[in-house]
Amino acid sequence: MKRKIISILKYLLFLLIGIGLLWLVFRKLEINSVVNEIKNANYSWILLSFVFAIISHISRAMRWNIMINSLGYKTKTITTFYAVMVGYFANLAIPRIGEITRCGVLGKNNKIPVNSLIGTVISERIFDLLILILIIFFVIVFQLNLVGVFVNKYLFIPLSSKFSNNFSLIIFTVSVIIIIIISLLLIIKRYKNKIKHLSFYIKLKELINGFLNGIKTIKRMEQKWAFLFHTFIIWLMYFLMTYICFFAIKATSHLTVIDGITVLALGSLGIVAPVPGGIGAYHFIVKAILFELYGISAIAAASFATIVWTAQTILVIVLGAFSYFMLFLLKKRYFHEKT
Repeated sequence: MKRKIISILKYLLFLLIGIGLLWLVFRKLEINSVVNEIKNANYSWILLSFVFAIISHISRAMRWNIMINSLGYKTKTITTFYAVMVGYFANLAIPRIGEITRCGVLGKNNKIPVNSLIGTVISERIFDLLILILIIFFVIVFQLNLVGVFVNKYLFIPLSSKFSNNFSLIIFTVSVIIIIIISLLLIIKRYKNKIKHLSFYIKLKELINGFLNGIKTIKRMEQKWAFLFHTFIIWLMYFLMTYICFFAIKATSHLTVIDGITVLALGSLGIVAPVPGGIGAYHFIVKAILFELYGISAIAAASFATIVWTAQTILVIVLGAFSYFMLFLLKKRYFHEKT
């Protein structure tokens, strides 16, 4: 009961954070102007982005199949696709619960141990995280001037202005941090055996072991090239989903391929943020990128973020609900065949 209450409170907290970010995005904008921008958008480009999104989901299901097959289990692509979409659907309600949900759904329908499936999901998430880091690195290198100006304006200049006349404060802060780190290391060394039995330590150790086992799973995979191919397709479709939507609004239609990669890379940070469905976080980051880096008007920037997020959310809801229904039918058919 206590865990349920904590989970509900966490959900409400992150939901409030998302709503707060949405408020920050729209607080100084004329809502009527935003609504008109959204109404006048060319939705044929949005519909085309749906095609790329579906291809990415299918490719993700096929890539997951490769990992499951490496464990000695056989699954159909269509069943795996349904499980992936149900997972995405669950993520809209509770962040990160989708990974466990899709494992549970597929495990029940295919009689596969859920723990084994969770290991494969951890593996692919590690790999996707590495890809995202590489893309962000690519964005920084090839748009160093733009990103550099942005970081300098909103990070380095404010920090330097605050601490330029407070050198002693900086020295004091650094000293305190060093003392804290040394103290923690001494405490860990002295109470090593007791710390090993703490639930926090055990969970952290399990998490690290899960990451290491995930990397090993990818290493011993037989169809490595197929895995890499589907990874490429997934991220290519993610890029096209973003880039093609630029043409839906006149203000963003001139943006280039590299601009699309930038929005994809940094906007993905909003999607993976611990708020339901990336609500607020995605809007905040994408609006900031378009407005601050590329000089798009605040109204157009907020409208673009809203259109893309809403469109993909609707697609996930429709496909997720459909997939849940289809898995229910498959399970019912399997039950009747056995009886």
